[in-house]
Amino acid sequence: MINTKQIIVIAGIVVLMGVILLQPVKSLTKEEPVATEDAMASATTDQFSLESVSQIAKQGLSANLTKEITDLETKLNAASDADKLPLYKELAQHWLDVNQPMPVAFIYEEIAQEEPSLENWVKTGDLFTDSYQHLSDTVMAPAFTERAKKAYESALAIDDKNLDARTGLGTALVNGPAPMAGITMLLDVVKEDPANLKANYNLGLFSMKSRQFDKAVERFNTVLEQTPNNAEVWFYLATSYENIGLKADAIKAFQKSKELAADPSLTQFIDRKVEELSK
Repeated sequence: MINTKQIIVIAGIVVLMGVILLQPVKSLTKEEPVATEDAMASATTDQFSLESVSQIAKQGLSANLTKEITDLETKLNAASDADKLPLYKELAQHWLDVNQPMPVAFIYEEIAQEEPSLENWVKTGDLFTDSYQHLSDTVMAPAFTERAKKAYESALAIDDKNLDARTGLGTALVNGPAPMAGITMLLDVVKEDPANLKANYNLGLFSMKSRQFDKAVERFNTVLEQTPNNAEVWFYLATSYENIGLKADAIKAFQKSKELAADPSLTQFIDRKVEELSK
């Protein structure tokens, strides 16, 4: 979700906006047949592995970084089962250092299977969530959503009251076969914890996706009260303001996003937006 390193690759914000606003919302009154959806998701999930997503993630790395990670992968593959766990953690840190959550999610899935703690399963789910929320790939995103769902279910089997796991599962359901059940779960979380960061963030994203931009404004403002330096959320707030006709507020929020992100690609996009809104 919200990355303390401050943003996905910034251009990814604009890509994600396209995913949010163009992706159709599944029916909120009639759920899809869960058995069929689960079977499809399982088949899709099996298409991806740590090896396959690592190859994808390496495409954006320098030759030196790629070699470092490949050498560590070789060492991991040659290690005995007893020696793999610390190597998995070392490899995960390498991928985190270059802000690539996809391979880290698969690594933490392995770690959680070896050390099945609440913390490890929630972290696995969060990493898959971060991955699928910033993917436009219509094959990979459902597979990662399903893996996130299973991770949070494993966490809830340990502690069924845990708000992070409930929020993560609700988010996965919203983006998967049972959106209404997911929304209900997220609303239950904010009823219990009105300022819950992850639940408000994800309810804000869904409000945008369902074009309920007034509700999105409320959710993102709640998030920004706690994380005022999050350029990503300022961008979503600006877009929500824009879609309900509050141009002045949209301009302010866009400018704040530009200031915090300090990224040339996003700056150009926002400058064009501000010019349009100023007419």
